[in-house]
Amino acid sequence: MAGGQEWILKRNCSVTPHQMLLAYGALCGMSLAVACFFTWHGAWYVMCFALLEMLAVGAAFLLFARHATDRERVALDQDCLLIEVIEAERARQFRLDPRRARIEIPAAYHRLIAIEQHGTRVEVGRFLTALKRQQFARELRSALVAR
Repeated sequence: MAGGQEWILKRNCSVTPHQMLLAYGALCGMSLAVACFFTWHGAWYVMCFALLEMLAVGAAFLLFARHATDRERVALDQDCLLIEVIEAERARQFRLDPRRARIEIPAAYHRLIAIEQHGTRVEVGRFLTALKRQQFARELRSALVAR
């Protein structure tokens, strides 16, 4: 984006979806080995619990991995304020006029930053702390005023 500003807001994930898959595979391998040992010695119900455990952990890992790459991108140039919100496999894009867009700085601790223009309202900042959210809202508002 030539001559513009861009902010990328994303969650703080230290593990990629691929690394999660490897960790899940290792966990399942160990759990299955222990369950097979006890099943071999007559405690067959251990295998049932191990399978339930692997299913529950797999569901939690899948939910985490689906949202590991969630992000928000706010890009500003002379004639466009572009906002992209990516959650799981769903991507939404909003193009607003930077001269008419209005930034609502959140008053409450848990509220998001609202960017409004002609009935279109986009909320951003879900991956920022309350303090960083206030700071980003002021920075974005200053950038819009400077245009």
